Amino acid sequence: MPPFDAGVPALVLRLDRNPFHHGTLGAVRSLGRAGVEVHAVVEAAHSPVARSRFLHRAHPGLRGAVTPEAFVEMLLRVSDRIGRRAVLVAMDDVSAILAAAQGPRLAERYLFPEQPTGLPGRLADKAELAGLCAAAGIAHPDTVVPDSPGEAAGAADRLGLPLVAKWSRPWLLTPATGLRSTTLVRSAGEARELFARSPHAGSRLLLQRFLPDAPASDWFFHGYFGRDFTCLHGGSGRKQLSWPVGTGLTAMGRWQPNPEVEEAARRLVSHVGYHGILDLDFRREESTGSYQLLDVNPRPGAQFRLFTDTGGLDVVRSLYLDLTGGPVPGPSGRPGRVFVAENYALLSAAVSVRRGRPAAGPRPKSPAQGVETAWFARDDPRPFFSMTRAWFGRGLGKGAGRLRALLGPHPAAASHGPPRPRASATDGSADRPDAASLT
Repeated sequence: MPPFDAGVPALVLRLDRNPFHHGTLGAVRSLGRAGVEVHAVVEAAHSPVARSRFLHRAHPGLRGAVTPEAFVEMLLRVSDRIGRRAVLVAMDDVSAILAAAQGPRLAERYLFPEQPTGLPGRLADKAELAGLCAAAGIAHPDTVVPDSPGEAAGAADRLGLPLVAKWSRPWLLTPATGLRSTTLVRSAGEARELFARSPHAGSRLLLQRFLPDAPASDWFFHGYFGRDFTCLHGGSGRKQLSWPVGTGLTAMGRWQPNPEVEEAARRLVSHVGYHGILDLDFRREESTGSYQLLDVNPRPGAQFRLFTDTGGLDVVRSLYLDLTGGPVPGPSGRPGRVFVAENYALLSAAVSVRRGRPAAGPRPKSPAQGVETAWFARDDPRPFFSMTRAWFGRGLGKGAGRLRALLGPHPAAASHGPPRPRASATDGSADRPDAASLT
């Protein structure tokens, strides 16, 4: 990789309050190792991210309702502390949506991709995604967005049971509602009851055909797309372990080229005209062999460092170089590279073994491909130890309860039905602030 011009500072922005979001740490390390002065908005002063030697300064996030006005005021205050224009790297959907919507008010202080009005929100909205996929010719599970309790109940006959229920804008959910972003519905009555909770969710309910989990069925794509919507860096990968098992974030993943997944990503970007980083999730439908697009996130995925090439380039560095006017080198890929989120991989492996599944996929075939760990790094060990202390104090308690529920009295108990999808730990649904009036 040519010399990295690191003269512009960067702000890594995340508004949810999940202290175990390893993607934020990955962005800090990626830019910091290149010599960039990195700032980050963190959920608390004792956040593991704040322990990184590559972080120049941590800034407190919002504590009340996340309104457009509060969002802009916070970023202007942080900009005053930084003292010069900075590259803005949004790490969650709320941040990406608000940054795009409030672009004219922030443009003098921050560099970030320009988007068509409302595009990040449309991509992240799960109900909008169904229409975008249909228009772009991308496979997507059959979806119903009911307008009444009767239509919700009728979806059970149309789509079959069980079916997947999702709130179209999960970032609007608050812990007080007790609602999960994703739920498995097993009866028409459950669908009707869930629809009745729509006023509390703050967004529309959609009901989707259930695609069973199967070996090698879960895939993802991460990419950075330039101003002409060309993919300047990216790749496809396969989940080898997830948490919760079969439904959640990537606990272990492998960089594995998949032309169908990569072509679908390029087709979506070409159709909507997107500039920036995208994280897409796919599931392969066993009966047809098609890769169904399940989710789009208009920002880096937590495992984005998996797609680091031999020159150290990843999607976050690509964004930084492109926005600051530097050339983005052509990628020199390392397919076969493996990513491990240590804390979640431990839990996932335990459940997978109990269910009789392989605990992990193949290792890299050569040292050159490498393994990227989410938390531990020889040149930056303090975040790992901070995470471990917090995990045993808080995260492991929650994980142990979920683990006991999943394990049950005997493995046979898990065979009575498909696993129940839960809110992904990456969406921060249990830890995000009150995201109100995001317009």
